Amino acid sequence: MYRLAKLSLANRSVVALVTIIVAAFGVLSLSSLKQELLPSFETPQAAIITAYPGASAEVVDTQVSQKVEAQVRTLDGLVTTTSTSQNNLSIVRVEFEYGTTSAKVKENLSAAIAAVEASLPTSAKARVVAGSFDSVPIISLGISSSDNEKLGPILEDLAPSIFGEVDGVRDVAVAGMKVKRINLKLDTALLAKNGLSQQSIVSALQQSGFVLPAGSIRDSSGEISLQVGTPVESIAALKKLALVPAPNSFFATTMTMMGPVTAPVTPKVFTIADVAKVTYDYAPVTSISRVNGQEALSVSITKTQDGNTVTVSHGVQDRIGELTKKLGTDVQVVTIFDQAPFVEKSLEQLSTEGLLGLGFAILIILLFLLSVRSTLVTAISIPTSVLITFIGLNNLNYSLNLLTLSALTIAIGRVVDDSIVVIENINRHLAYGEPKKKAVLGAVKEVSGAITAATITTVAVFAPIALVGGLVGELFRPFSFTFSIALIASLFVSLTIVPVLAFWFLKSPAQQDFKTEAAAKKHAAEIREKEEAKERKSILQRGYLPIIRGTQKHPVITVVASVIILILTFSISGLLRTDFIGSSGSSTIIANQTLPAGASLSDQSEAAAKAEKIIVGDKEVEVILTTIGSSGDSRTALGLAAGGVQHQITLKEGSDMAAFEKRILKAATSDTTLGEFKFSSAGGGSFGASGTVDVKVTAKDDAALLAGITQVQEALTGTTGTTEINNSLSEKQRTVQITVDRKKAAAKGLSEIALSGIVGSLMQPSTIGSVNVEGVKTDIYVVPKKPATTVTQIRNLMIPTVSGSVKL
Repeated sequence: MYRLAKLSLANRSVVALVTIIVAAFGVLSLSSLKQELLPSFETPQAAIITAYPGASAEVVDTQVSQKVEAQVRTLDGLVTTTSTSQNNLSIVRVEFEYGTTSAKVKENLSAAIAAVEASLPTSAKARVVAGSFDSVPIISLGISSSDNEKLGPILEDLAPSIFGEVDGVRDVAVAGMKVKRINLKLDTALLAKNGLSQQSIVSALQQSGFVLPAGSIRDSSGEISLQVGTPVESIAALKKLALVPAPNSFFATTMTMMGPVTAPVTPKVFTIADVAKVTYDYAPVTSISRVNGQEALSVSITKTQDGNTVTVSHGVQDRIGELTKKLGTDVQVVTIFDQAPFVEKSLEQLSTEGLLGLGFAILIILLFLLSVRSTLVTAISIPTSVLITFIGLNNLNYSLNLLTLSALTIAIGRVVDDSIVVIENINRHLAYGEPKKKAVLGAVKEVSGAITAATITTVAVFAPIALVGGLVGELFRPFSFTFSIALIASLFVSLTIVPVLAFWFLKSPAQQDFKTEAAAKKHAAEIREKEEAKERKSILQRGYLPIIRGTQKHPVITVVASVIILILTFSISGLLRTDFIGSSGSSTIIANQTLPAGASLSDQSEAAAKAEKIIVGDKEVEVILTTIGSSGDSRTALGLAAGGVQHQITLKEGSDMAAFEKRILKAATSDTTLGEFKFSSAGGGSFGASGTVDVKVTAKDDAALLAGITQVQEALTGTTGTTEINNSLSEKQRTVQITVDRKKAAAKGLSEIALSGIVGSLMQPSTIGSVNVEGVKTDIYVVPKKPATTVTQIRNLMIPTVSGSVKL
């Protein structure tokens, strides 16, 4: 390493030019670095969510969850799978090996769904929701007006076009809109009497409404394409679709029983309008969004993986005025959540701390070296090393975030060490009266090995963090690289730039002419002896040397004292709080409200409204977004609830979050109709402080599982530091069991599968396909005329058969 200093002194102009170039590129790299809260990374997690309307948790588990999970387990790179079965819904969460992209995860799971789809119930609809840190919205807006139904379609068109122009925006999602669908109320008796069924309508939809090529002809003007079919693009066209009886239908059977006929009989052709009442209306609401207690639409903007959080957020904020202007004066737009202010504040605080560290480092150097020139030469190594680090971060495609800036802040105190050692040793050699070049090279040669070993040793401590796998590796790899680059840069600066600057700016000793070489050596020896005597009288050595002599005279006491200090240190370390990342300091907090099993959407909405009144009434609250029902976003893939009630609360700056939680919990627990309340930190989109420990319990059957969970809960009750103990078993919901008399059903031409389908269609809407209406894909639902709402009404359901309707 000494040769670096020798080469630098021989090419001082080149070193100066390289330093200027490095500084310029460092500044350019800093300006191009994106700003984020945490490093951008992909979590190889996803969830397969399967809606199975009307099914109990046990049926969902048997017919959906187990089949999907079994298929998923055949995929390569799989780490773990977890399935949750609840009424009407199956959630299979999947985790792959880190390094697997979200796109690859979705591709693998989509293939798994395609492979198992044929064995799932026909009414079970599966979809993949992939989760990654970049899929968390960086800004959310709440938009409302006096007529949200009219506002929805307009906002759905305007928001993506306006906000999509911002550089770095990946997706603009509009939620809370009411969606229209086509409802069919079937005349089941008429269908059965004429050998038709719900499947006849499905077949008509599958076999009609297409425009297909049928060849071409030529005339005097040229070639003419021939096509057959007319698209179904309106309700009127849908009503006119013809239904064809199946070959084994009641009509065909009746004709066969009548024997041979002399003239062909043409059966009556029915259209959809003949056998069903067709309406075009809004679909029932499955989720509700409210801002400060008022119904609203929400717009969530996510950025690309390379996008700059702060730049994207500012770009979106700049275009809110344009959106409001186009939507009209009656529209109110509220920013519910924005990562940018929190990111900017966090980065500003770290930058301030870093600059303060730089200033104090320079001040301490000045106090110890007592030389302005030496201090300035040494101080140059700090910004130079930092600028080199910025170049490295830019080339590695890292960002300025909490972890990389933390690494730089820590590194500032260390990057100056090598330069201090070099410059101090150069000063010492100059004080001995050596010529400048000889003093610089001699000083660097003496310490180059020591500073190289010290720097490499420190790098060896932090560099292995980059090799850690999983989530910790993804998060802290940028930290490791940032610190390592800064330290290696400081080593090269101390061995190249610092010697050149010392040669240029430090004063040379006064040179004297001696008649003989012996006289010159004698004079140099006298000066060296004088300077060494002066060093021994310095404040540092006068305070330090007695301590060294004392420890050397009493080695046993020194060793025992060291061991005691070590033991005390390890003892005190147990009192430190252990956490993953810790509290992020964000002013946004999330409250999850859980109601008893079986609570309807209206029940949840009513309970949420009571909670909103309490929260909005708190003086510390700035804005609250309440989401009721299915979330429909990547939260499920990251292990959060797929539905329920969630309150995203933003407090005023400077608010005491802990005190706020206590006030709300106290008010919530006093009203049992509000259900259970739990708070979790939103962390500006980060992970927040994790406060849970999971214990997995497995068993052969449900009874053993319940007993095992009860024993674990009893054993953990009273554990120091625990506040509550919960299990993931959902509350048991009542079920009405319909047992089919297979012999009687067969006599009526029915099977268990056919009967379950008929009962399902008489109880709740079921989708049978879709058509394009006014250019929009619109689902078609078969809706029961009068769905049963009591057990008695279920017993009295009339089941249509070929010989007439019979009671269930």
